[in-house]
Amino acid sequence: MISGLAHVNMLVPSGTLELATEFYGTTLGLKARDVPSHQKGSLAWFDIGESGQQIHIAFGPNEERSSRHPCFRLESGEKLLELRQRIWDHHEKGGEAAPKEADKPGAVNSGAQGVEYPQRFFARDYAGNRLEFSL
Repeated sequence: MISGLAHVNMLVPSGTLELATEFYGTTLGLKARDVPSHQKGSLAWFDIGESGQQIHIAFGPNEERSSRHPCFRLESGEKLLELRQRIWDHHEKGGEAAPKEADKPGAVNSGAQGVEYPQRFFARDYAGNRLEFSL
């Protein structure tokens, strides 16, 4: 009966929605959408393409080094490599919204290895949320 995901909620430190907008909106290229008026300033929502699926950002503590993560599917190997480079560049540039960790382009990804896994890579956003990107 389940036909897909409506949204995944990610936690970030209080007062960092502008960093979420920089990372999820600018670096990842997700489109910001309006949140309910009574929740402005406490949530950020981003559309994942035209799928109807979303990433929701809310304030809360994260478990350090958690392996829980969403996996974002990309439409092609070329787009996957482009995003990996963009995330790596933001990681290298630094700044408050920069990813804390990112798999370096051309290097082995930081996940489990094996033929069972599609082409993929991992990063941790500025709040430490683990993110996977794959075909």
